[in-house]
Amino acid sequence: MLPSDDSAAWVTLTRTPALDIPTLSRALEVLGRARDIIEASDASRMRAGIPKAAREFLSSTRAALSAAERVWLENPRHRVVPFTDPRYPGLLRVAAPYPTALYVAGSADVLNEPQLAIVGSRNPTAQGLDTAHEFSEYLAGRGLAITSGLASGIDSAAHRGALAAQGITIAVLGSGLDVIYPHSGIPLAREIQHQGALVSGFPLGTPPRREHFPQRNGIIAALSLGTLVVEAARRSGSLITARLAVSCGRELFAIPGSIHSPLSRGCHELIRQGAHLTETAHDILSQLNFSAFFAEAPRAPAGPAEAAFPASGMDKDHKILLDALGFDPADLDVLVVRTGFKPEAVSSMMLILELEGHVQAAPGGRYSRVVRSRR
Repeated sequence: MLPSDDSAAWVTLTRTPALDIPTLSRALEVLGRARDIIEASDASRMRAGIPKAAREFLSSTRAALSAAERVWLENPRHRVVPFTDPRYPGLLRVAAPYPTALYVAGSADVLNEPQLAIVGSRNPTAQGLDTAHEFSEYLAGRGLAITSGLASGIDSAAHRGALAAQGITIAVLGSGLDVIYPHSGIPLAREIQHQGALVSGFPLGTPPRREHFPQRNGIIAALSLGTLVVEAARRSGSLITARLAVSCGRELFAIPGSIHSPLSRGCHELIRQGAHLTETAHDILSQLNFSAFFAEAPRAPAGPAEAAFPASGMDKDHKILLDALGFDPADLDVLVVRTGFKPEAVSSMMLILELEGHVQAAPGGRYSRVVRSRR
């Protein structure tokens, strides 16, 4: 057991049968921390409402951490983020059902970044690969984290586009994080860990079984403000992700293609059903409300509630940035120097200010302030 936190306890609890979030919530109210559940007597666990199958497991040698689990936890870039953790994604928390905990390799802080899911065929056309990469690179450069499933084809192209933009990308796996699938994706997975995160709702050692991927797809859809389908046949996992996105109340985008291509039929079907027909990245940016995400995205309570935006409609950092812009055009490098903010933060905030009509793009990669009429 790790002496400093509950990570090891949560690893055990994610493997424990017959434990769902309502049961765990009641048990935590009675017993305290996750580690207290592991260390409690059988009688105490029973009083806390833990079912028999779970109690039998926790009392057996199967509950002990394996050597592989201990080694994984010792890596400083590995995290177990339970549903009680403030870093647990707010958008995932309001989607039901959601995992008891997320295993994360990389930065757990990126879980609450505004995300766009980009998914599609594992066997796309060359044009489809280029499209996924180009959309991802452009949108990641403007502050959207790109989320996908590490699969061959469109998923990998989307991850690589975000990496090319020095943006954030998140790969959600249908296996344990120590079982990278597909095997060919291991080099890409290593890159993603350093510029985002690998994420799984499955315990370590879980193999990539077919029945796991709908749950993986559900996490991808729930984490994201919207899902873009680039190429997909009529029957594909991408359409499952699309349907799950709609069920979560997320925006759905689909890129049309040739009427002669089987890989266009899934996208055309989605468009007929109401998905946004998407020809440019602007079609996505015009639909996704970043300011609403920052102001309203639900997060785990981490102390006194603080409004992301005060009554004036603009938070302090955005106002500092707008004031730094002044009334003459300036580029992002100038604004970084004037404010002291990180380049990625300036880029993200300028996108928000542009979408809200406070600034507009000017020639030469610069921005200018929008002067509003007083009438």
